[in-house]
Amino acid sequence: MERRRESHEPFYRISGASNKTSAEIVQEARQSLRTLRTQRPFTPLDEHRQLFGEGSSRPRDGRPPSAFSLHARNFEAPDSRPGSGTRLSPLDHKPRLPAAALDGGALEEAVALPKPPTEQTEGRKGLGGTRARLLRAGSNTRLPPVSSHMEVRKPEDCESPTHRSVSFTERLGTGAPPSARAAAAKETEQAESSLPHPLLCGPSTNRGEISLPDRSDSNTQATTCGTRTEKEVGDGDGSGTGSDVTEDSFWNSMVSPVLQEFEAVATGGSPSEEVVRRLCDECSRLHGALHERGMLGRRLPKRATLLRSLFRLIDLGSDQLNLLLAKLILALKVSGNNLLNICKLIFKISRSASNDALFQNNSIIDSLLSVLRSEDVSVCGEALLYCVATLKFLSGNSALRRLLLEKDCVGILSQLTHRLTQPPSDRDSTGPTHTTTGHILVQLTATLRNMADLSESRPSFLSNGVFAELTTVLDHHHGDPDICINVARIFSKLSSYNECCLALAEVPQLCRIFIDLLGKHSKKQDLVVRLLFTLGNLAVRCPEAQECIYEERGAVNTLLRLFSLYQEPSVAPQASSAVHRLGASEREDILVKLIRVLANISIHPTAGTALAASEECVELLLTVLEQGSVELSEELMVNAAATINNLSFYQGESSVVRRRHTRISHLLLKLLLSCSMAAVLEATRVFGNLSQIPDVKLFIMEQKVHQFVVTLLDSKSSDVCFSACGVLINLSAEPHNRHTLRQEGVIQKLGDCLRDFGPFDWQLAALLCQTLWNCTEENMEDETEELLHTLTMYLDEEEALSWSADSAMRELHQACWELDFRPVAQRLRRRILGQVTPSEPIRERS
Repeated sequence: MERRRESHEPFYRISGASNKTSAEIVQEARQSLRTLRTQRPFTPLDEHRQLFGEGSSRPRDGRPPSAFSLHARNFEAPDSRPGSGTRLSPLDHKPRLPAAALDGGALEEAVALPKPPTEQTEGRKGLGGTRARLLRAGSNTRLPPVSSHMEVRKPEDCESPTHRSVSFTERLGTGAPPSARAAAAKETEQAESSLPHPLLCGPSTNRGEISLPDRSDSNTQATTCGTRTEKEVGDGDGSGTGSDVTEDSFWNSMVSPVLQEFEAVATGGSPSEEVVRRLCDECSRLHGALHERGMLGRRLPKRATLLRSLFRLIDLGSDQLNLLLAKLILALKVSGNNLLNICKLIFKISRSASNDALFQNNSIIDSLLSVLRSEDVSVCGEALLYCVATLKFLSGNSALRRLLLEKDCVGILSQLTHRLTQPPSDRDSTGPTHTTTGHILVQLTATLRNMADLSESRPSFLSNGVFAELTTVLDHHHGDPDICINVARIFSKLSSYNECCLALAEVPQLCRIFIDLLGKHSKKQDLVVRLLFTLGNLAVRCPEAQECIYEERGAVNTLLRLFSLYQEPSVAPQASSAVHRLGASEREDILVKLIRVLANISIHPTAGTALAASEECVELLLTVLEQGSVELSEELMVNAAATINNLSFYQGESSVVRRRHTRISHLLLKLLLSCSMAAVLEATRVFGNLSQIPDVKLFIMEQKVHQFVVTLLDSKSSDVCFSACGVLINLSAEPHNRHTLRQEGVIQKLGDCLRDFGPFDWQLAALLCQTLWNCTEENMEDETEELLHTLTMYLDEEEALSWSADSAMRELHQACWELDFRPVAQRLRRRILGQVTPSEPIRERS
């Protein structure tokens, strides 16, 4: 009785495996379910360095320019801070000037008397908003006109008496009242300190020189050189008054000689390499001296004079020199329009890939990152825009990309992203600031997209919480396709790696945001394909993501609607014109990624059962198999078959796959007869599940599919042999099929597979033994002699495990040999030797 009971037990319950739980048995059965992998969507290299690419959704007339001209006159030399609004008290009386003090008696022409301030100072018509705000709401006293227009050639000539303007006190003479002379002297001191440097704004109008504008025609006219005093451009604590002898000494010994070198160079034209080299050396030496002295920032007395000289050199047009100038100017903490223009200057230089070497040999990148760390987007958003855009261009260079990573560019951009995505209560989200925020985020996400190409950057993305920040960006800017596509590219790149994919799966609301974007931007192929690719990666590596995607409200409906939308136009006439304009390869790419998502989430029992019961889902998959061609669309056909395979595992009463087994069987023949081994393998796997159905078994035998399956045992592929055994074990469960299978030489082929694959895959060896059990009968000694020798050899533990050289793999192989192979092989060997009576075969394999 004991032997009889043993003979009726299924192989997975015999004595050697009696300790397996029901959960382990189900897990074995579920091995036929597989996740799908695919290639990441290709991201073309943007060869044109510009703020927004050709495919940008932003209108050209509503976005910042990528091309512009920039000259010294665009800078505001004093770089003043906003005026305090304090008004000067008007003079108590008008001074009377003696005629002797005037030249030729031209009183009204030569001297402009001080006037009380007006109620409001207005800028010159047409003056830009930023510069208009920099006009000082203080004294509007006219300056005396320049009496002679002499060309300035040498800086030392500026100190000669012939070039020195006559002061108010000299013109007033001794006959003026003391109070008038005191007031005039004070006014003269302020006016002279605010006058442009003669070499920057001299009277000459020749090429390369900038002339001093005539101030006599309007008492409110502003110049590029500004109107603030030296004290105002310092740090505001009086350090710019010149009272500190040590600072004056430093200026005279270190700064002034360098400025003389700068001013001796005529602007305009193309300077020689020698001149550029000398100026670069002087600029670097000056920067180093100021740094050692601690006078960078706004602490330098006569800072405005230095800035004027630096701005003047920009017109020389040397990119190498301009980068050094920009680094020094940024170190002097310019603000407002000057900060914007300096960032635009660096941006302009970075647009040429030939200048990448200049950035690699210059610490200007540190200056740019410092600007991103410290500046407020609500105050200088446009400057930050060009600053981040520069980093975007530089990150396209592999060497500079690594340099940016070393300088923690990813972390700094993550912090900036956090500041840009603060709630409206924490920042101004109205008007141009909100628009500028979107422009900045386009550049920022494009930079991170480039940084994601570095494998070394992944730890930085993980440690700085970039995934959570970018998900917030998607949520806040879901209506901006430019931002969404950049973030989708980042996610599609990094989700291909296990650690990044798991971190991405932990971001709250990620699946909801993805599904919302798929619904909102369903016709944007480049965005849809990357979102689907990322969702497929999440479902492959994270079982929780499979359930999360399925349970997200409207997720399955959105996916199936996309499936229908991107079908062939003849199949889906409701597709929009935008989808019709897509090429066949683009539509196919989306279908490949979408079907992969369905296949991967169907591994979850709840999702798989629901999808197997969905008429729409199964019909769309079968339509792909009917309309497609393995020769033209191999990956699409294979993915559709693999999804059918996963759904065929769920063969409950509600399963549409089970109800349509006849149609599916005919479509599988199309794959079996193709030249693609991948398609053949997937078709065989589906038959392994469906061959449990009696009608499908009959179809296989009538259509001679069994001959093809037996032939697959010669493929020398363990995966193909495993799938073929799944079909054969179900077919051989019927007694009338065994003789037909033996006529095809199945015993010999199964024995060869056992001999070839056994020592390397004991799970496959166990399945081969189960198939042999069903196919063998009594009185078959001639056919089983070689098989008996193989079984005897592999049942020797020492001999069987000698193939495993690796100690770690040896433990795994030993466990599989003991639990999977040995119990089945011992029973089969005893049966061949006639020690076990024939038993009921394994009815089906699931």
